[in-house]
Amino acid sequence: MTTGDSWRERRRALLRDDPGAVEIAARLLDEMGTEERDDDEIEAEHRASRLAAVRAYEPDARLDEELQLRLTGPDTEGGALRFQWGDALLNPVENAISIAAGTPVQLELTGISAGSTLVHARPVPSVAASEPQAMDAPATSATSTGMQMLTRLLAALEAEQDVREWSRLFDAVDTLARALSKYELDLGVTWYGADGDMRRAQLTERGRRYVERLRETSPRDQEITISGRITELRESGWVKVKTGTARNAPAYDVHFEEPEALLRMRPGLGDNVHFRVRFRQHLDAVGSARSTEYTYLGPAAEQPSLPLES
Repeated sequence: MTTGDSWRERRRALLRDDPGAVEIAARLLDEMGTEERDDDEIEAEHRASRLAAVRAYEPDARLDEELQLRLTGPDTEGGALRFQWGDALLNPVENAISIAAGTPVQLELTGISAGSTLVHARPVPSVAASEPQAMDAPATSATSTGMQMLTRLLAALEAEQDVREWSRLFDAVDTLARALSKYELDLGVTWYGADGDMRRAQLTERGRRYVERLRETSPRDQEITISGRITELRESGWVKVKTGTARNAPAYDVHFEEPEALLRMRPGLGDNVHFRVRFRQHLDAVGSARSTEYTYLGPAAEQPSLPLES
């Protein structure tokens, strides 16, 4: 995320009232070149340079990891974190990072800054990392791995891009987006890694509206055969069919749109049946199935049931 002006321009503004200084600064900046970089790149380079300098004396040195969450909205100017915001937002953030990292991640609050509400947090050190025998700590922590994926997804949502690459993370971010919308908040995240890396992303109203559109579903139908024995009957037109004798064998709730058709069959518990059914999945734009339905179409020849597509 760029800030709209560079550090060079801010330096010129500070020296605007000193003609001599402005001329010297302009000549120096011209000699340095006119490359424009955003603040993220500059700060990341400064952190990496600082780490490199420390490692000249301590080869195993690492920077402290920190996560900053900036909340902006109608009620954030006081720089305070309301309890209801914390309850609704902090756990979803931690959960999203854990899913992105592929392992549980725990975070702890270290402070809150004024202005717009800026929450400071850090990963809770693992027991293994604090033990003397853990000499070779991984180059990238689980939290850092998760933040790399999460910031990429947030950037894609803000740009309204294809996010199917991160489908397993979508539900967690969806939960976060719903919480932000409830309190009319925008979220900015900044991650400072132990290796000097810095990543920044945001989830604003634009990104949240895109998430909402991605939640919309469309049906996909296919005809399959379900064979097994009846383990449950309901007068409202539902039959549970278990496809095997093992305790963990798949079981399907088959709906009869006309309950009278089920009554005419006079089925009994334990009866073996072979149903042709319409297998309907309601898929969102990310490709995840939000619901599934099995609707009775008619009797089928006695044959093994077909495997269902996930």
